[in-house]
Amino acid sequence: MFCLDSRLKNDTINIGKLQLSRVLLMNDSRYPWIILVPELDNVYEWTDLYNEQQITLHDESLLIQKVLKDLYGGQSLNVGKLGNIVSQFHLHHIVRFENDPAWPGPVWGHSSPVNYSPQELESRISEIRQAIRI
Repeated sequence: MFCLDSRLKNDTINIGKLQLSRVLLMNDSRYPWIILVPELDNVYEWTDLYNEQQITLHDESLLIQKVLKDLYGGQSLNVGKLGNIVSQFHLHHIVRFENDPAWPGPVWGHSSPVNYSPQELESRISEIRQAIRI
């Protein structure tokens, strides 16, 4: 049975499910930031996925990238798999703006997150779900 890492669970809001991955919104209103987590046990690296799963994850990531760029624009779209703190495989997708607090450096560890207000959260989740169609 799939179990989401507690740190991801505490820092994100579940938006829904694609074919392979759970779609999570990072609870930091400063950045449109989606994380994909394949709903599989014992996956830590791309190489832990079977070829078909890698292709599915790739396609899901491209969908998220297109949705984020279409909805929010931005100067850059950062996509990355880290795993230094949370070993469970998860793929970040972050829209970056020249005026965001961490620009041009990385967002990780820059500063404490600014949680969404209930209204902002409802709006952000709704627009992403509608764009992804989940």
